Amino acid sequence: MGIYLNPDNMDFQMALNSEIYVDKSELIKQTNAHIYTEQRFICVSRPRRFGKSMAANMLSAYYSRGCDSKEMFSKYKISSDPNFEKHLNKYNVIHINMLDFVSKGNSITESFDYLSKRLIHEIKKENGDVDCFDWNDLMSVLAEVFNEKRVPFIFIIDEWDCVFREYKNDTEGQIQYLDFLRRILKDQSYVALAYMTGILPIKKYGKHSALNMFTEIAMTNTREYAEFTGFTEAEVQELCKKYDMPFEETKRWYDGYDLKGVSIYNPRSVVMSMTGHDFDSYWTSTETYEALKVYIQMNFDGLREKVVDMIAGEKVCVNTGKFQNDMSTFNSADDVLTLLIHLGYLTYNDGKVWIPNSEVQQEFINSIEDGGWETVMNAIRSSDELIEATINGDEEKVARMVEKAHDENASIIGYNNETSLSCVISLAYYSARKEYIIHRELATGKGFADLVFIPRKTSGKPAMVIELKWDKSADTAIEQIKRKQYTEKISEYSGEMLLVGINYDTETKKHDCIIEKTIV
Repeated sequence: MGIYLNPDNMDFQMALNSEIYVDKSELIKQTNAHIYTEQRFICVSRPRRFGKSMAANMLSAYYSRGCDSKEMFSKYKISSDPNFEKHLNKYNVIHINMLDFVSKGNSITESFDYLSKRLIHEIKKENGDVDCFDWNDLMSVLAEVFNEKRVPFIFIIDEWDCVFREYKNDTEGQIQYLDFLRRILKDQSYVALAYMTGILPIKKYGKHSALNMFTEIAMTNTREYAEFTGFTEAEVQELCKKYDMPFEETKRWYDGYDLKGVSIYNPRSVVMSMTGHDFDSYWTSTETYEALKVYIQMNFDGLREKVVDMIAGEKVCVNTGKFQNDMSTFNSADDVLTLLIHLGYLTYNDGKVWIPNSEVQQEFINSIEDGGWETVMNAIRSSDELIEATINGDEEKVARMVEKAHDENASIIGYNNETSLSCVISLAYYSARKEYIIHRELATGKGFADLVFIPRKTSGKPAMVIELKWDKSADTAIEQIKRKQYTEKISEYSGEMLLVGINYDTETKKHDCIIEKTIV
């Protein structure tokens, strides 16, 4: 038993000892299926505090010859798998957190020279009877120990990408690091499995990656690992029952990561919410809004517009394919948005990104409170007043406030089309999301309502259907709501409903509004 070679299972035991532990042991079933196959190289990237280290500790506890973990896993799902004992504590596990080594020198090269020496020291201590030709070369030592003992190695590397975060501008050192990993892992028969975790996918250099043997599991493509990326909806529902917490509010705060059709929640935030019995943003304890602010204020064409659209609740298109998988190489707005996906600030599905939940939404608001976003913040700060005016049927005030928000933000989001007006309306009604579930272009009756506000169960406020027109009239918008039977098809709601028609004139820039009340 060593610190890095064949460690014990105490780190995973601490997770099991915690007040909340959600069983993710079936991840082992996935990794077992890839042992000694061409798919034995797995790189998992996800945001901070999404359980990466816990998963690494679990795999180490399961595979390491330095402990007996049969009883530890006996209560969990993996124990019912037919192959549970086949791989249990049968491998030489090298479990390293790269953060432990990245500062052990004045350069990347020095850091990983130290890592090699440390691993060789532990391997030699446990295998001193092996006659190695060169005890100073890590790859040779691994190969000769395996050749004589015939016990394969499993590599579990946590925070594998910290080099690219800590040494952002040391391109030569980064390449040397990738070559170091390639040399000890690629095409080596002693490797039964290599499982790496980090925030960023594998760095690209030129046309090829030095680590192209890895299957990449990222926030842009979680493949078959989606349910292991965070807490699933079913898992959160069980926690809400246990802790007597409202599921709908939990979903609003911490849900929103749509991964291959699986709805994923931020694990740390859910745990903090359940144990503290409240709802708050726990994001700032792991990521600061100042970091987000730096990225969203970068000077790329279309970035500002897309950020405003997302704050307003829109989904925006993104091309993730050109991102270089580092935190310093940006050539377009798409590169910035792709990084924000990997950092957890955005969620991604089918070529589109959006802000996942209220917790992250608050971090975006914190990031734009100054620094040239004043017009956006003015609309957001006035949203409570606009909602009150709408509920009170004050048509002139609603038209005036929407017109002001539209005028002030025209330079960012454009002016003369219904899409830009729709974005302005979403921005102007920003605070409504606290008490409403907001649907964009909801299929209702014989068409699509532009915006539908369904009150949350505890809200007590009326529902609203908002129809937008330009160069027509607010009356035309109301007539369309009635003609296409929008209200009759919103089956999830019964009670008072406001029909809101808003039109603007592209020549005069004047807005008009009509509000009617009905019961559905």
